[in-house]
Amino acid sequence: MSKALLELRDISVCFEGFYALDNFNLSLKPGELRAVIGPNGAGKTTFLDVISGKIKPTSGDVIFKDKSILGKREHRIARLGIGRKFQSPRVFESLTVHQNLALAVSKPKKPLTLLLDNQQEEQLDQIKHLIKVVNLQSQANILAGSLSHGQKQWLEIAMLVGQDPDLLLVDEPVAGLTDRETDLTADLLKSLSGDHTILVIEHDMEFIRRLESPITVLHQGSVLCEGSMQEVKANKKVIEVYLGQSEDKE
Repeated sequence: MSKALLELRDISVCFEGFYALDNFNLSLKPGELRAVIGPNGAGKTTFLDVISGKIKPTSGDVIFKDKSILGKREHRIARLGIGRKFQSPRVFESLTVHQNLALAVSKPKKPLTLLLDNQQEEQLDQIKHLIKVVNLQSQANILAGSLSHGQKQWLEIAMLVGQDPDLLLVDEPVAGLTDRETDLTADLLKSLSGDHTILVIEHDMEFIRRLESPITVLHQGSVLCEGSMQEVKANKKVIEVYLGQSEDKE
């Protein structure tokens, strides 16, 4: 059995008497793709905030690569190899797709050098590869602000991958996307797993189905169940609190 890349151990987060997370546990193996679902208020965003260092838990520990990252600042956790994509795409709309990716892969970050197109050959090859991965070849030299919502989501995912994180935290990547864009986003994340460990939070069940990954179901700050889509759909507690009877009748 592979050793865990990330472990959340007995995490609790209390806000003025309300437990957003209550003895929450989660373990991810290297290269794993994991989907997390749950109703609003289940604690999904809170546990991402705990992993990324935005929130310090009331109790518990976060282990990444065999070391506790509890109490570390967000930028230090990012440097350790954890990248986070928020629901709304965060790209530099006044820069081209190529320039956005140049900023992402640059080491160290030197914006003026990047804008003068003085990237090293290795970085240029990496940018070309990332543009191909997210199928934005024909948009490489247009401003990111001109992209569709779905294309901006893909560009931000490519920017995260360009930073070469071990773990990608992806928050609701298909909100506002067309059905076609949703399918392509699922395929993109599947293609990135293996080389990266990916944790995806989403409400769209068709998207979750297409991921074909293990699912963790959250409810009231704790893990309600874990398993495949079929196992989750068959769980009576999940049906009651999240999926609804219509899912059970399919």
